[in-house]
Amino acid sequence: MNNRDLFAREALKQIPKILTLLDRNPHSPTYGCFDRTFWQYKVIDFPAGMSQEFVYPLALAYHCNLTDNIFYQQPIIKEWVSAGIIYAAKSSHPNGSCDDYFPYERAAGAAAFSLLACIESYTLMGLDNPEALAFFRLRADWLAEHQESGRLTNHQALIVLCLELLANLLQTDRWDVSKKERLEQVLSWQNPEGWFIEYEGCDPGYHTLTISCLARVYELNPSERLKKAIALGVNLAAQFVHPDGSYGGEYTSRNTYNFFPHGFELVGKWLPEALNINDRFLQGLADGLGSCYADDRIIGHHTWNYLLAWRDFIPARPPLQPLPQGRFHLVEGGILIDRRDNTELYLALNKGGVFKLFRDGKLVASDTQFSLLVKKGDKLKNAVGHLVDDYQIQLEADQIAISGNLGWAKQKQMNPLNLIILRLVMLSVGRFFPNLIRRILQKILITGKKETPFKFSRRLCWQDNHWRIIDRLTAESWDDVVAADIGCDRTSIYVVMSRTFQPGQLQAALNLNDQIKTLDSGESLNLTRDI
Repeated sequence: MNNRDLFAREALKQIPKILTLLDRNPHSPTYGCFDRTFWQYKVIDFPAGMSQEFVYPLALAYHCNLTDNIFYQQPIIKEWVSAGIIYAAKSSHPNGSCDDYFPYERAAGAAAFSLLACIESYTLMGLDNPEALAFFRLRADWLAEHQESGRLTNHQALIVLCLELLANLLQTDRWDVSKKERLEQVLSWQNPEGWFIEYEGCDPGYHTLTISCLARVYELNPSERLKKAIALGVNLAAQFVHPDGSYGGEYTSRNTYNFFPHGFELVGKWLPEALNINDRFLQGLADGLGSCYADDRIIGHHTWNYLLAWRDFIPARPPLQPLPQGRFHLVEGGILIDRRDNTELYLALNKGGVFKLFRDGKLVASDTQFSLLVKKGDKLKNAVGHLVDDYQIQLEADQIAISGNLGWAKQKQMNPLNLIILRLVMLSVGRFFPNLIRRILQKILITGKKETPFKFSRRLCWQDNHWRIIDRLTAESWDDVVAADIGCDRTSIYVVMSRTFQPGQLQAALNLNDQIKTLDSGESLNLTRDI
């Protein structure tokens, strides 16, 4: 199998599941719905608008002329794609918006992802349906005027791409002002270090999605400023492909292993070194190191992007260039990469020293800092080392020191009463203020951090051609601590695309329960490891 086909074969593995999620019965009132929890299980009271994005991987699979692709040019696929587009229209609100996680949410991300999918699928399948076109126009109008809470650059880039594609399809200048303003917003959210902000920081995974969208926008409407922004972003992304071909992880701001390759193929037409990024990632994909995104809600994103990367794959590839030795420090992004001798260290300075360490091209340690289970009354709370921003950091040539407090992980779960209250709010006044509700939920589930009384320090010292990790954890009392460890995936920040499985997570946690039991009040847990 050549490298190009790896993208297609990984994507085509997901098509049977996507079709299982689809109501394929034309006599059903939910024909074309991809939210199986709604139409089949009937355990929710509205369909998630994001699910209609799944028309896009079907349309691309229909056009994927690859040996053994059973979906290639199957006429029924065209019918199902058309049904999915029409259901997206029927299940939308009168203003063209859609919901994702709660009624009357009017989620910009779900609206943009699914509109992009519908426009592209409509074009690919050569459809002719005035109802679909009217829906596209309505949703585009809503997206052009709507601003969601939180700064998610990938959503904004998606909206720009949707408006560009639809303007071309309908041959109109209807959204010219909106496109310009929204693109200006995207570019203003790019940090001088090259990364695009996602909520509160730098996430290399979502960064690749933003590049993928902007690369398409550049092909549709090129400008020198956009080209420079993309090139800066590509150069940054190149730093985050690990030596084993994996990408991202728990040391990034949103804990994702996201990787969207299509943009690098497009940029590779004028910036050949961008192709090195995909070639390194393909080596990891061939070795089974890709992350699993076969979740009912998020399976579509990577599937269509992989198929696009296969379709637009550039045959002539430049030779792989070694990444420079030494340190690469994103001061504002809070991430430090240290390459020396045969090791590569990826360290989150803004997450208490969470890190991945590679030696001789292999992952040897993935560390997400201390995690404690603490008894508070009749409840257990989780204290983690990656959550509080206010850390003290010292950087020297052969030593890195980080100290601060552990933070309380947010572990809020929905219960019947919460759901009833949310439904009542959204069915009454909440429907008029969906952004306010979204901001409240973001504060409860995502943003905002509370310190614990546990204090830590972490030192990473380079000596004798390896890293020595020296950890110290201090508490006034250990009586309420019932469990403690350092694991490879002890993340707690709520992000839809995080906490997916990746083979690097097969590492066992470092169990600290025995050490904790021996400690008296005021004593510190001290731990030294040579890695």
